Amino acid sequence: MHAAPLPRRFAPSNPLTGRIRVPGDKSISHRSLMFGALAIGETRVTGLLEGEDVLATAAALRAMGAQVERGEDGTWSIRGVGVGGLLQPRTAIEMGNSGTSTRLLMGLIASHGITATFTGDASLSKRPMNRVIEPLSRMGAQFHGAPGGTLPLTMEGMTPAIPIEYRLPVASAQVKSAVLLAGLNAPGITSVIEPVPTRDHTERMLKGFGAAIEVEETGGERTIRLTGEADLSPQTIEVPGDPSSAAFFIVAATLVEGSDLTIENVGLNPTRAGLIAVLREMGADIEELDRRDVGGEPVADLRVRHAALTGIEVAPALAPSMIDEFPVLFVAAALARGTTRTTGLEELRVKESDRLSAMATALAAIGARVEETPDGLVIEGTGGEPLPGGGPVATHLDHRIAMSMAVAGLASRQGVEVDDTRPIATSFPSFEALLAEASA
Repeated sequence: MHAAPLPRRFAPSNPLTGRIRVPGDKSISHRSLMFGALAIGETRVTGLLEGEDVLATAAALRAMGAQVERGEDGTWSIRGVGVGGLLQPRTAIEMGNSGTSTRLLMGLIASHGITATFTGDASLSKRPMNRVIEPLSRMGAQFHGAPGGTLPLTMEGMTPAIPIEYRLPVASAQVKSAVLLAGLNAPGITSVIEPVPTRDHTERMLKGFGAAIEVEETGGERTIRLTGEADLSPQTIEVPGDPSSAAFFIVAATLVEGSDLTIENVGLNPTRAGLIAVLREMGADIEELDRRDVGGEPVADLRVRHAALTGIEVAPALAPSMIDEFPVLFVAAALARGTTRTTGLEELRVKESDRLSAMATALAAIGARVEETPDGLVIEGTGGEPLPGGGPVATHLDHRIAMSMAVAGLASRQGVEVDDTRPIATSFPSFEALLAEASA
């Protein structure tokens, strides 16, 4: 990131039309690099998201012995070291803003006999790591660092690690994935019990790489069992478009009058598609075209047309399947008719920023009627009238706050000024260019 903030005013928009393609799914991009690094042989990946978070994962894996290279045609090649083959990094592993990279790599290292120090930027250094430290410590890893489990943090892996059965105390795909990744190099069966299903890219992809993994659903709970000391086989992966990135354009096209936009190749994994279900319930016009399977993941082109929205009560059970999309849903709710109420969103307080507080403050600053509760927001919509606009709104170095408020600017009277657009590069470097293309 540049040293100085990059403010920008996002002005009221022309209709969003034509066809666009959003970058590759961030969750799948991280995992394709990590699993490729643990396979023996060459894994090839197309459509990889080349944002700062994913590049931090690639750099960390190089530091631990994997060969990770980008070809001129944009295809990535990963030559892995095999499960158990990671090497001691010579210097601290710099994670930037990426909580996913940090938590998943801690899982990888936990069952290797190596020591690594993790550092990150100011935002990441405030985020809690105790949720992965606790189960990984039970598997034998040791952690040294700041009280409260924040970065910088040094961890010592353990070989052989101890397989455990772990019930997730909070719905978190990152914690589940960290435990399963540690289990890859632990003898015996590592089990994770999910009271609430979370995104399942780790299970799908590990199965594709040849791991012995079973998923059982009983009484509404999911139990994932992984047999350790796995041998992973290299794969060829096409990364589908990131639904969390598509979300900004889905909401923008819904809100801006006259819009008719097709977003190509969007991943529609059911553990990630909550936003589309909620927007449809509010009245959005979202059509799935050419639904297909790519590498075990459901994919479709989404045609989105402007539609009037009505406020709803969002079921808390949907939260894990759209946890990153709530900031932009709050923008949609601010222009709906009637009241939208969300609950069960405590997890949003420990993201890149406290997203409940940040979005409540930002929306109020541009004229929305919003009330913050301990676990959600209550938003009284305008009935389709544009928001007044204004700003500058504070993004708190959070890419999703910045992009959500950019979308709010498109559907405002006088535009919305965002205090810093630099964080957008962590997940969606081409966001502003695609926005200009769609509204040209």
